[in-house]
Amino acid sequence: MTFIEMLQDAQRRNGSMLCVGLDPEPARFPAHLKGDASKIYDFCARIVDATADLAIAFKPQIAYFAAHRAEGQLEQLMEHMRRNAPHVPVILDAKRGDIGSTAEQYAKEAFERYGADAVTLSPFMGFDSVQPYLRFEGKGAFLLCRTSNPGGDDLQNQRLSSIPGEPLLYEHVARLAQGPWNLNGQLGLVVGATYPAEIEGVRKVAPSVPLLIPGIGAQGGDAIATVKAGWRADAPIVVSSSRAILYASDGEGFAEAARREARRTRDLLQAARP
Repeated sequence: MTFIEMLQDAQRRNGSMLCVGLDPEPARFPAHLKGDASKIYDFCARIVDATADLAIAFKPQIAYFAAHRAEGQLEQLMEHMRRNAPHVPVILDAKRGDIGSTAEQYAKEAFERYGADAVTLSPFMGFDSVQPYLRFEGKGAFLLCRTSNPGGDDLQNQRLSSIPGEPLLYEHVARLAQGPWNLNGQLGLVVGATYPAEIEGVRKVAPSVPLLIPGIGAQGGDAIATVKAGWRADAPIVVSSSRAILYASDGEGFAEAARREARRTRDLLQAARP
């Protein structure tokens, strides 16, 4: 299956829009693992096993592994997910944004080394920073569009010119992803949950691409408003929660607590569907 087909299948199979973010911080691990970076795989694998029937996707953030020299553990985790949760696609959250041969190497890293089903990208060097990833048949790429951080206003919320009616930069990115850049139907957009009105605006511009929506849970995004703004029957939304699930408990039952929080969030999202 292509990445988009995998998303649609996981949405039906697990009745879910919830993406479980895997951002391991050893300093926040449960007491019996706390501070031990060699246990990153063990921690994340337990989370995966506890939530595999509740998620539309998993989203490991590469920096949390690389900072602890744990890329080998990330490779091990990717293999674990393919083996034990093959029906749940994996989005490598890398936010790459280079061009030419460097972008080609980053694409190989995501899709060949780690075996990800999709990757997050920064599109602000233009289409030639995206195109190398689209050469991998069936893989997906989510372009940063309107992110949840306040500093996103510095660029994303600026108009392309002073002429009234010209689109904002993030609206232009959405149009490119919906249209000329989406050569094989592989593109999606990243839109933060902290801006539900802008999620709705992106949906009007890009009605048929999947949206990756971080920012609910610890970041304070409104889950119900997010779904109402972005949900479409034929274009999945992938609503990501990381810390609220990963660190639902600091005891030995952390995986069971993560499952309870994931189920609660999944059900909340499903109940908000129009």
